[in-house]
Amino acid sequence: MCATCGCDQPEDHVKILLAGEKSEKSHHHEHHHSHDGHHHHDHTVVELEKDVLQKNNLLAERNRGFLLAKNITAFNLVSSPGSGKTTLLVQTLKKLIPQFNVTVIEGDQQTMNDADKIAETSAKVVQVNTGKGCHLDAHMVLHAIEKLQPQNDSLLFIENVGNLVCPSLFDLGEKERVVIFSVTEGDDKPIKYPTIFESATACVIHKTDLLPYVDFDIEKAKDYALRVNPKLKFFEISSTKETGFDDWLSYLKNNLTVPTMT
Repeated sequence: MCATCGCDQPEDHVKILLAGEKSEKSHHHEHHHSHDGHHHHDHTVVELEKDVLQKNNLLAERNRGFLLAKNITAFNLVSSPGSGKTTLLVQTLKKLIPQFNVTVIEGDQQTMNDADKIAETSAKVVQVNTGKGCHLDAHMVLHAIEKLQPQNDSLLFIENVGNLVCPSLFDLGEKERVVIFSVTEGDDKPIKYPTIFESATACVIHKTDLLPYVDFDIEKAKDYALRVNPKLKFFEISSTKETGFDDWLSYLKNNLTVPTMT
């Protein structure tokens, strides 16, 4: 939780940039700590956590209302680092863009690397650099949407910061939350990080082309995930081999209320 892990950063540590914009060098803030020798009690942390989440949830509802009014369907993609979120998203965009108006919010601690990859698909993209923060929150997404200005009747992907803990607690106003984990991560991921799987509506088991080379049991992984969330939908995908996309694209389209552009 952010009150205890130290990722709750001031607003001026967060940079929101359209692809192609140059990032200004962030300035340093000194943090002064108490030297009175007193320890903070656990209940103080709990109250802070509740306050942070309550404020976030109110803003998330504001985001959700805005997206609903403009008929924009938002998918929040969450995973650990290295699961292949960006590769999956690039391949997905290539298949969707001919038919739909699509925009993207990219979340990372630093760099424009992923936003640049997304921009190559012709999708309009905003990069949110969170600094030391380990997740996106509703406030960051609100500002990103203001900068992105997505059109009515469109599709919005939010690629969260690579992390399986904090993003599970922060509603961004999305319609669907998709958790992604690769076969290189271990089939027990769902029971090691249950909250993210419990809060998701769909699960992508990624990099399936590597199954012959790793110790990973897909059926066991699904069983673990279903213990946490019996309603979870599964998609087995290899982005490099472009397999498994038919069901994935059907799921995305079935959740849309937007017209095609063709």
